[in-house]
Amino acid sequence: MWTILFLLLFFGLLAAGMPIFLVLGSCAAVLYFLSGQPMIGLAQNMIDQLNSTTLMALPLFVMAAAFMRRGGVAKALVDLCIAWLGGIKGSLGLVAVVSCALFAAISGSSVATALAMGTILLPAMLERGYPRSFALGVLGASGTIGVVIPPSLALILYGIVTEQSVPRLFLAGILPGLLQAGAFFLWVLYYAHRKDFPAEPPMPLRQRLRVTLRGMPAMAVPVVVLGGIYGGFMTVTESAAMAAVTALFVSLVVYRGFHWSRILEVIAEAIASAGVIMLIIATALVFGHWMTGSGLPAQLVLYAAKQNFTTWQFLFVMNILLLIIGCFLEVVGTLLLVMPILAPILIPLGVNPVHFGIIFTHNMEVGLVHPPVGLNLYVLSTISDAPIGEVIRGIFPFLILLLLVLALITYWPALTMWLPDLVFGK
Repeated sequence: MWTILFLLLFFGLLAAGMPIFLVLGSCAAVLYFLSGQPMIGLAQNMIDQLNSTTLMALPLFVMAAAFMRRGGVAKALVDLCIAWLGGIKGSLGLVAVVSCALFAAISGSSVATALAMGTILLPAMLERGYPRSFALGVLGASGTIGVVIPPSLALILYGIVTEQSVPRLFLAGILPGLLQAGAFFLWVLYYAHRKDFPAEPPMPLRQRLRVTLRGMPAMAVPVVVLGGIYGGFMTVTESAAMAAVTALFVSLVVYRGFHWSRILEVIAEAIASAGVIMLIIATALVFGHWMTGSGLPAQLVLYAAKQNFTTWQFLFVMNILLLIIGCFLEVVGTLLLVMPILAPILIPLGVNPVHFGIIFTHNMEVGLVHPPVGLNLYVLSTISDAPIGEVIRGIFPFLILLLLVLALITYWPALTMWLPDLVFGK
């Protein structure tokens, strides 16, 4: 009965156009009320759920991404990639893939990556004669790498919800992220030769080295974050604070992307973005708490046991389910809706929660470029004034590649687990 009531209420409110945090909050309030629990407990539980030091890392990483997006870091990375990829057909397409991967590794945000790189590279690609649909496709798809490459905001949130080690999740995302970037790189290389796209003029070695030296400070953020965490010097939250400070310093002092008098403006922009995420998290964690207390996850475990699902069958069904949900909800909403239900049944079905975290986040990557609600599609449509259908046509070959990479990640666990097992042991 509770399940039917929740589904009717959830999808009814969603169809009415209500924001996801209000949908989740309303569902939680109704379920608390009908189950006889005091409503004051909902507010108290919301405060308790948000009282997490790891959760503090999210707004700090969002702030670091805002500093870098406005601070000239993206342009420095683009110049760095052009310096070393000049002379190859389709240079700017390859630059888009590599620079998006680098910026994603710095910012941890897919939408921020697509926005920053799209603003810089899209006009340059159009000027050099690239078809607009191809340019939009490569930028939109490459932006999704930010979901899985550390420091990924989605992986931090997954670790909080499922009580898994965030450093272990970060390591698990590295090889799948590089595999995705490599698949995009090879496709762009092939397509550029087939369509005879222009090559950027190669730079003399001295100029390359000068551009490289200028681009190196942009990589300070991932060095600080990953070096601090895996060197044992900082927690995830402390590394997020250092990432924000480092990003601010690099943006103000090295690249001078904005004046110090505009710091408050950029911080306000970051707080607004982080506030939206935290509202969704607050309502979803309360809903997840009710869901756990209701016994629904235990019923799902029992149901799955009766179906005699093998591990591969369960993962196949979950991929289909997540791809469908990802068509309608964004990353944070999907994660906070689904994982409180799925987390308790993973180990009984023989699924490593860290491995499933990468499967989950990769599904969310597909959702970012999959109609009808892929956020990257709308970001690129907005900055280019292109019809959404044109963006979808450009993204289609990369969507196929994303699905192939998803299949490889799902059924080759060693790809995901080799690095975390090497560093932390099994």
